[in-house]
Amino acid sequence: MDSFTHDGLTFDVDDAGPSDGELIVLLHGFPQSKASWREVTPLLTARGYRVVAPNQRGYSPGARPSRRRDYTLDKLARDVLALADAAGAERFHVVGHDWGGGVAWQLAASHADRLRTATSLATPHPRALVESMLRGQIFKSWYMLMFQLPLVPELGMKNKRFTRQLVASGLPEEYVEEYSRLMAQPGAARGALNWYRAVPLSPPSGIGEVTIPTMYVYGTDDFALGRRAADATADYVTGPYRYEVMEGVSHWIPEEIPETVAHLILDFVATN
Repeated sequence: MDSFTHDGLTFDVDDAGPSDGELIVLLHGFPQSKASWREVTPLLTARGYRVVAPNQRGYSPGARPSRRRDYTLDKLARDVLALADAAGAERFHVVGHDWGGGVAWQLAASHADRLRTATSLATPHPRALVESMLRGQIFKSWYMLMFQLPLVPELGMKNKRFTRQLVASGLPEEYVEEYSRLMAQPGAARGALNWYRAVPLSPPSGIGEVTIPTMYVYGTDDFALGRRAADATADYVTGPYRYEVMEGVSHWIPEEIPETVAHLILDFVATN
Protein backbone atom coordinates (compact mmCIF):
# COMPACT_ATOMS: atom_id res chain seq x y z
CA MET A 1 0.00 0.00 0.00
CA ASP A 2 1.09 3.58 -0.55
CA SER A 3 -1.45 5.24 1.77
CA PHE A 4 -3.99 4.58 4.50
CA THR A 5 -6.80 6.59 6.07
CA HIS A 6 -7.70 7.19 9.70
CA ASP A 7 -9.68 9.82 11.59
CA GLY A 8 -10.62 11.51 8.32
CA LEU A 9 -6.96 11.88 7.33
CA THR A 10 -4.89 10.27 4.56
CA PHE A 11 -1.30 9.26 5.28
CA ASP A 12 1.46 8.52 2.78
CA VAL A 13 3.29 5.22 3.40
CA ASP A 14 6.33 3.35 2.13
CA ASP A 15 5.55 -0.39 2.17
CA ALA A 16 8.30 -2.88 1.34
CA GLY A 17 9.11 -6.55 1.79
CA PRO A 18 6.98 -9.70 1.63
CA SER A 19 3.30 -9.12 2.43
CA ASP A 20 3.27 -12.14 4.75
CA GLY A 21 6.40 -11.16 6.68
CA GLU A 22 6.33 -10.03 10.32
CA LEU A 23 5.50 -6.33 10.32
CA ILE A 24 7.96 -3.67 11.43
CA VAL A 25 6.57 -0.12 11.62
CA LEU A 26 9.16 2.68 11.37
CA LEU A 27 8.22 6.11 12.78
CA HIS A 28 10.16 9.26 11.94
CA GLY A 29 10.68 12.34 14.10
CA PHE A 30 10.96 16.13 13.73
CA PRO A 31 11.43 17.59 11.15
CA GLN A 32 11.96 14.39 9.23
CA SER A 33 9.85 12.13 7.04
CA LYS A 34 9.62 8.47 6.12
CA ALA A 35 12.74 9.10 4.02
CA SER A 36 14.80 8.91 7.22
CA TRP A 37 14.47 5.10 7.01
CA ARG A 38 15.31 4.58 3.33
CA GLU A 39 18.78 3.13 4.03
CA VAL A 40 17.50 1.00 6.92
CA THR A 41 14.50 -0.57 5.20
CA PRO A 42 16.27 -2.69 2.53
CA LEU A 43 18.37 -4.38 5.19
CA LEU A 44 15.24 -5.37 7.10
CA THR A 45 13.25 -6.58 4.09
CA ALA A 46 16.22 -8.65 2.93
CA ARG A 47 15.68 -10.74 6.08
CA GLY A 48 12.02 -11.36 5.27
CA TYR A 49 10.30 -8.63 7.24
CA ARG A 50 7.54 -6.43 5.89
CA VAL A 51 8.44 -2.81 6.64
CA VAL A 52 6.03 0.14 6.58
CA ALA A 53 7.09 3.73 7.20
CA PRO A 54 4.42 6.45 7.20
CA ASN A 55 4.64 10.19 6.98
CA GLN A 56 2.89 10.95 10.25
CA ARG A 57 0.39 13.69 11.20
CA GLY A 58 1.53 17.07 9.99
CA TYR A 59 3.89 15.52 7.46
CA SER A 60 1.53 13.83 5.00
CA PRO A 61 -0.24 16.45 2.81
CA GLY A 62 -3.59 14.76 3.51
CA ALA A 63 -3.04 14.67 7.27
CA ARG A 64 -2.31 18.20 8.44
CA PRO A 65 -5.02 19.29 10.90
CA SER A 66 -4.39 22.79 12.19
CA ARG A 67 -5.42 22.38 15.84
CA ARG A 68 -2.84 21.33 18.42
CA ARG A 69 -5.41 19.08 20.14
CA ASP A 70 -5.22 16.82 17.08
CA TYR A 71 -1.60 15.95 17.89
CA THR A 72 -1.85 14.42 21.35
CA LEU A 73 0.11 11.21 21.89
CA ASP A 74 -3.00 9.05 22.14
CA LYS A 75 -4.15 10.19 18.70
CA LEU A 76 -0.69 9.74 17.21
CA ALA A 77 -0.56 6.21 18.61
CA ARG A 78 -4.01 5.37 17.21
CA ASP A 79 -2.77 6.44 13.76
CA VAL A 80 -0.12 3.72 14.03
CA LEU A 81 -2.65 1.11 15.15
CA ALA A 82 -4.80 2.04 12.15
CA LEU A 83 -1.75 1.58 9.91
CA ALA A 84 -1.15 -1.89 11.35
CA ASP A 85 -4.82 -2.72 10.82
CA ALA A 86 -4.57 -1.58 7.20
CA ALA A 87 -1.54 -3.83 6.79
CA GLY A 88 -3.48 -6.75 8.25
CA ALA A 89 -1.22 -7.17 11.29
CA GLU A 90 -2.69 -7.97 14.69
CA ARG A 91 0.74 -7.57 16.32
CA PHE A 92 3.84 -5.80 15.09
CA HIS A 93 7.27 -4.44 15.98
CA VAL A 94 7.53 -0.65 16.30
CA VAL A 95 10.70 1.41 15.89
CA GLY A 96 10.61 5.16 16.42
CA HIS A 97 13.17 7.94 16.26
CA ASP A 98 12.86 11.32 18.03
CA TRP A 99 9.10 12.06 18.22
CA GLY A 100 8.52 8.70 16.60
CA GLY A 101 10.20 7.27 19.67
CA GLY A 102 7.71 9.15 21.82
CA VAL A 103 4.88 7.46 19.93
CA ALA A 104 6.63 4.10 20.35
CA TRP A 105 6.73 4.62 24.14
CA GLN A 106 3.02 5.53 24.13
CA LEU A 107 2.19 2.38 22.19
CA ALA A 108 4.34 0.21 24.43
CA ALA A 109 2.75 1.55 27.61
CA SER A 110 -0.88 1.75 26.47
CA HIS A 111 -1.23 -0.87 23.70
CA ALA A 112 1.17 -3.61 24.73
CA ASP A 113 -1.24 -6.26 23.45
CA ARG A 114 -0.62 -5.08 19.87
CA LEU A 115 3.18 -5.01 20.01
CA ARG A 116 5.80 -7.70 19.71
CA THR A 117 8.65 -5.31 20.58
CA ALA A 118 9.29 -1.57 20.90
CA THR A 119 12.49 0.25 19.96
CA SER A 120 13.23 3.93 20.53
CA LEU A 121 16.16 5.72 18.93
CA ALA A 122 17.33 8.87 20.77
CA THR A 123 14.13 9.47 22.78
CA PRO A 124 14.22 8.17 26.36
CA HIS A 125 11.14 7.08 28.28
CA PRO A 126 9.08 10.29 28.64
CA ARG A 127 8.99 10.11 32.44
CA ALA A 128 12.77 9.82 32.55
CA LEU A 129 12.94 12.88 30.28
CA VAL A 130 10.61 14.93 32.49
CA GLU A 131 12.46 14.02 35.67
CA SER A 132 15.79 15.03 34.10
CA MET A 133 14.59 18.54 33.24
CA LEU A 134 15.74 20.06 36.54
CA ARG A 135 19.04 18.21 36.27
CA GLY A 136 20.32 19.84 33.12
CA GLN A 137 17.99 18.60 30.37
CA ILE A 138 16.14 21.93 30.34
CA PHE A 139 19.21 23.56 28.78
CA LYS A 140 18.98 21.14 25.85
CA SER A 141 15.18 21.39 25.56
CA TRP A 142 14.86 25.19 25.43
CA TYR A 143 13.59 25.00 21.85
CA MET A 144 10.49 23.10 23.03
CA LEU A 145 9.43 26.22 24.92
CA MET A 146 10.13 28.45 21.92
CA PHE A 147 8.00 26.18 19.73
CA GLN A 148 4.96 27.06 21.87
CA LEU A 149 4.94 30.55 20.36
CA PRO A 150 2.48 31.20 17.51
CA LEU A 151 3.78 31.82 13.98
CA VAL A 152 7.37 32.74 14.92
CA PRO A 153 8.73 29.17 14.80
CA GLU A 154 7.03 28.54 11.44
CA LEU A 155 8.78 31.59 10.01
CA GLY A 156 12.09 30.49 11.51
CA MET A 157 11.86 27.12 9.80
CA LYS A 158 11.73 28.81 6.40
CA ASN A 159 15.06 30.63 6.61
CA LYS A 160 18.64 29.54 5.99
CA ARG A 161 19.52 29.60 9.68
CA PHE A 162 17.25 26.62 10.28
CA THR A 163 19.01 24.56 7.62
CA ARG A 164 22.42 25.58 8.97
CA GLN A 165 21.35 24.45 12.44
CA LEU A 166 20.35 21.05 11.08
CA VAL A 167 23.72 20.63 9.39
CA ALA A 168 25.57 21.74 12.55
CA SER A 169 23.60 19.20 14.60
CA GLY A 170 24.98 16.33 12.53
CA LEU A 171 22.21 15.64 10.02
CA PRO A 172 23.69 14.64 6.62
CA GLU A 173 23.23 17.45 4.10
CA GLU A 174 21.18 15.45 1.59
CA TYR A 175 18.55 14.94 4.29
CA VAL A 176 18.69 18.60 5.33
CA GLU A 177 17.67 19.64 1.84
CA GLU A 178 14.91 17.04 1.63
CA TYR A 179 13.39 17.85 5.02
CA SER A 180 13.61 21.59 4.37
CA ARG A 181 11.60 21.17 1.17
CA LEU A 182 8.99 19.20 3.09
CA MET A 183 8.69 21.86 5.79
CA ALA A 184 8.18 24.50 3.09
CA GLN A 185 4.95 22.81 1.94
CA PRO A 186 1.67 24.50 2.96
CA GLY A 187 0.74 23.56 6.52
CA ALA A 188 3.71 21.24 7.06
CA ALA A 189 5.69 23.39 9.50
CA ARG A 190 2.61 24.11 11.58
CA GLY A 191 1.67 20.45 11.65
CA ALA A 192 5.16 19.39 12.70
CA LEU A 193 5.32 22.05 15.43
CA ASN A 194 1.91 21.05 16.74
CA TRP A 195 3.49 17.87 18.11
CA TYR A 196 5.31 20.12 20.59
CA ARG A 197 2.34 22.41 21.15
CA ALA A 198 0.17 19.44 22.13
CA VAL A 199 2.53 18.35 24.94
CA PRO A 200 0.55 20.23 27.63
CA LEU A 201 -2.57 18.33 26.50
CA SER A 202 -0.93 14.90 26.86
CA PRO A 203 1.84 15.23 29.45
CA PRO A 204 4.67 12.72 28.98
CA SER A 205 4.64 12.00 32.72
CA GLY A 206 1.36 10.15 32.15
CA ILE A 207 3.04 7.32 30.21
CA GLY A 208 3.39 4.27 32.42
CA GLU A 209 5.93 1.49 32.80
CA VAL A 210 6.63 -0.77 29.82
CA THR A 211 6.34 -4.53 30.20
CA ILE A 212 7.11 -5.72 26.67
CA PRO A 213 10.61 -6.34 25.20
CA THR A 214 12.12 -2.90 24.63
CA MET A 215 15.34 -1.56 23.14
CA TYR A 216 16.64 1.98 23.56
CA VAL A 217 19.49 3.35 21.42
CA TYR A 218 21.27 6.56 22.43
CA GLY A 219 23.97 8.58 20.64
CA THR A 220 26.46 10.29 22.94
CA ASP A 221 26.71 13.37 20.68
CA ASP A 222 22.96 14.06 20.79
CA PHE A 223 22.44 17.82 20.88
CA ALA A 224 18.83 17.58 22.13
CA LEU A 225 18.77 14.74 24.67
CA GLY A 226 21.13 14.27 27.57
CA ARG A 227 22.70 11.16 29.05
CA ARG A 228 20.93 11.40 32.42
CA ALA A 229 17.48 10.65 30.97
CA ALA A 230 18.99 7.99 28.72
CA ASP A 231 20.50 6.11 31.66
CA ALA A 232 17.32 6.53 33.74
CA THR A 233 15.08 4.98 31.09
CA ALA A 234 15.77 1.50 32.50
CA ASP A 235 13.79 2.49 35.61
CA TYR A 236 10.59 2.57 33.53
CA VAL A 237 10.90 -0.75 31.70
CA THR A 238 9.95 -3.85 33.69
CA GLY A 239 10.05 -6.22 30.72
CA PRO A 240 13.18 -7.45 28.87
CA TYR A 241 15.31 -4.37 28.21
CA ARG A 242 18.30 -3.66 25.97
CA TYR A 243 20.22 -0.38 26.15
CA GLU A 244 22.70 0.47 23.39
CA VAL A 245 24.99 3.51 23.61
CA MET A 246 26.50 4.69 20.31
CA GLU A 247 29.71 6.58 21.04
CA GLY A 248 30.25 9.67 18.89
CA VAL A 249 26.85 9.39 17.15
CA SER A 250 24.57 12.41 16.85
CA HIS A 251 20.83 12.75 17.38
CA TRP A 252 20.15 11.65 13.78
CA ILE A 253 20.72 7.95 14.36
CA PRO A 254 18.85 6.36 11.38
CA GLU A 255 20.39 8.74 8.85
CA GLU A 256 23.92 8.62 10.31
CA ILE A 257 24.37 4.88 11.03
CA PRO A 258 21.63 3.05 9.07
CA GLU A 259 23.51 -0.26 8.84
CA THR A 260 24.12 -0.36 12.59
CA VAL A 261 20.48 0.52 13.24
CA ALA A 262 19.27 -2.26 10.95
CA HIS A 263 21.56 -4.85 12.54
CA LEU A 264 20.43 -3.84 16.04
CA ILE A 265 16.76 -4.09 15.04
CA LEU A 266 17.23 -7.45 13.32
CA ASP A 267 19.06 -8.95 16.28
CA PHE A 268 16.55 -7.59 18.78
CA VAL A 269 13.36 -8.65 17.02
CA ALA A 270 14.79 -12.09 16.22
CA THR A 271 15.47 -12.80 19.88
CA ASN A 272 12.16 -11.47 21.18
